[in-house]
Amino acid sequence: MITVKKAGASKAVWLAVAVSLLLGGTLTGVALGAAEIPKLNFGYIFTTHHTPFIVAMARGEGFKDQGAYLRPLVPKQKYELVAQGKPLAVLDIVVVKSGAETSTLFAQKRLDVGMASVTAIMSGADKGMPLKALCPTHVDGMGLVFPKDTRLKGWEDFLAYIKASKKPVKIGYHSPTSAPRIVFEGALHQAGVKITGDVNDLSAQVLMVDLKATANLIPALVSQQVDACVGPAPFPEVAEVKGVGKIVLDLRDLPPPGFWQNFPCCVMAANQEIISQHPQVLKGLTDLLTLSSDWCNQHTGEVAAITADWIGVPAAAVEKSTIIYTTDPSENWLRGVSIYMDMLNKMDKFKGSLKGKKLDEAKPLLFDFSFVKQTAGK
Repeated sequence: MITVKKAGASKAVWLAVAVSLLLGGTLTGVALGAAEIPKLNFGYIFTTHHTPFIVAMARGEGFKDQGAYLRPLVPKQKYELVAQGKPLAVLDIVVVKSGAETSTLFAQKRLDVGMASVTAIMSGADKGMPLKALCPTHVDGMGLVFPKDTRLKGWEDFLAYIKASKKPVKIGYHSPTSAPRIVFEGALHQAGVKITGDVNDLSAQVLMVDLKATANLIPALVSQQVDACVGPAPFPEVAEVKGVGKIVLDLRDLPPPGFWQNFPCCVMAANQEIISQHPQVLKGLTDLLTLSSDWCNQHTGEVAAITADWIGVPAAAVEKSTIIYTTDPSENWLRGVSIYMDMLNKMDKFKGSLKGKKLDEAKPLLFDFSFVKQTAGK
């Protein structure tokens, strides 16, 4: 629910507020003067895929001289978004477990803006949710991890392993709509590997296992609940640094060669109501995310320390990541999203408004890049 923060309202305005409340109204939509700013719920996940926003929170007024920043009100919980010296919104921060949960919270109107995989936003849009991706947050940063003692390395070893197995190889993933799962399944599908989510389907070569959250990936690997896991950074790197896993394959190296390089994953998205009512807030957020993304790419050591402290992972694992942070919806990025669309349709994942559509047809349902294009001067 959108509320407003107000300052310096006149007695007449406060009388109007009191009357409104007595008549069963709320503060939302009451004219409170020029100083009113919206209060929005902003969701992100404890992953290095969302590092630019984590860094923006951690650095706070460190970005002040660059035009957009977050002023801490309650560290890690509540921030005032400021751009060009003007307070634009108060953000209540919500830590989310996965892209699928992000989509659910949007549907329940418990999130106004949030970060999740572009495939999660696609899934929400397919179900009729009024969501729009505003900008990318990064490319790459996804891996396939086996237990530490495996001798497998690379696609050819992995393919030989699953072909030699007498039962389906169990691969864990953290969310049904996650980009790592879709990229991985898409590559296997192209390679003619039979995939299933049905534990009783013994004719399949790979059984995909929903582990519900990134926090469950390493425990499932260590306990041998699964044979391997596919997931986002920093999970693959943490598994290696802690000595419990080995990255057998960076998903950007899946076949065909070069096809999955610089591939999309997460985006920042917003409810259409927020886009319509508070465009200046979303312009401020995309400005901030762009500033922070550039800073993150240039200060990897500092970023590793900030992220490690914030989400509780080894700094060495963060530094090993292959992520590139960007808010630019480039032609190459859109090509990757188009591949997602085609793969999801081939695998019959869409059931609603995106079923059978190509990306050009789906763009009006999925994207609003007007804010980031302003930022990039396009």
